[in-house]
Amino acid sequence: MFALLGLSLLLAALLTFNSLASVVTTGLWRALGPCTSCYSAMVRARTLFALRVVPALLAILVVTFLVVPSYLAYEPRHTSEVVSLKLGLLAFLSAVGLSLAIGRSVAAWRATARLTSDWLQHSERITLDGITIATYRIDHSFPVIAIVGVLRPRLFVARQVLELLSAEEIAAAVAHENSHLAARDNLKRGLLRACRDTLLIIPSGRSLDRAWSEAAEEAADEDAVRSRHGGALDLASALVKIARNIPSGTRPTMPAGVFLIGDEEASGIKMRVGRLMELAASKHSQKCRQEAFPKFLVWVFSAAVLSFLLICVNAHLVFFSVHAFIEQVVFVLR
Repeated sequence: MFALLGLSLLLAALLTFNSLASVVTTGLWRALGPCTSCYSAMVRARTLFALRVVPALLAILVVTFLVVPSYLAYEPRHTSEVVSLKLGLLAFLSAVGLSLAIGRSVAAWRATARLTSDWLQHSERITLDGITIATYRIDHSFPVIAIVGVLRPRLFVARQVLELLSAEEIAAAVAHENSHLAARDNLKRGLLRACRDTLLIIPSGRSLDRAWSEAAEEAADEDAVRSRHGGALDLASALVKIARNIPSGTRPTMPAGVFLIGDEEASGIKMRVGRLMELAASKHSQKCRQEAFPKFLVWVFSAAVLSFLLICVNAHLVFFSVHAFIEQVVFVLR
């Protein structure tokens, strides 16, 4: 019973802390997010990613360094306490969430590997200026231009895209994809999906996921514009041409890849084009107010590190208090 009770408490604590922290970070973004509208897209994307993964990281740290040590140190090995129905339900939901996160991550990896293998078998190796990873030309009904994979990323470009775009537009599109590569957005997208799958009680964080996706695209656009003179107009033109050539009712399917135009609706593409036109008109001279929100996150992280050090100094007292709290939780969940 000692092991079963401990495992149930661990799983329940993971779900509880993750859910509470997700609610807090989501509320924090809804309250302070509008204040970040003047920040660069790169800063907003990094801030959103931090807000999205911090709950899961915090839950893991709390359980690993507080719940588990306190339970092992102070819980009797021959405890008479049993796993109640409420505690068992929380543990079950947590286990299902973790299983879904792992299962969907594996399924996404396998689906990407199969599709990548199929594309490689029907592709032709090419060379494009501005990008160092392996690049392939494929025949596809969708105007694909995408970086696929995490450990061994590859760039795939549909033949129709190469025929449709001018040399300057292709260079701008490649610069956009190269920005995704430098930011490791494929890896980040997978981590965000895993964080979302572990939460079954509340649909928290989906707004952060959408906001991060939009900010990541804007950040790649801005980086592409900075890297090339006239890149804003070239990239805007490429987006419009590709959007007009998307077959009706079709969407790309790539679990671990980033497309120049992927899951966006027409309104999203229109906003990106408008933003690029603004950047071209302003000649990239737009300035931003002091970016206080990211600095606030740095202070929060520093406070968390300081709290951890204080816990280490007073470990016995802290573990005893945590175990007493665990006892109260078990009693309430009877």
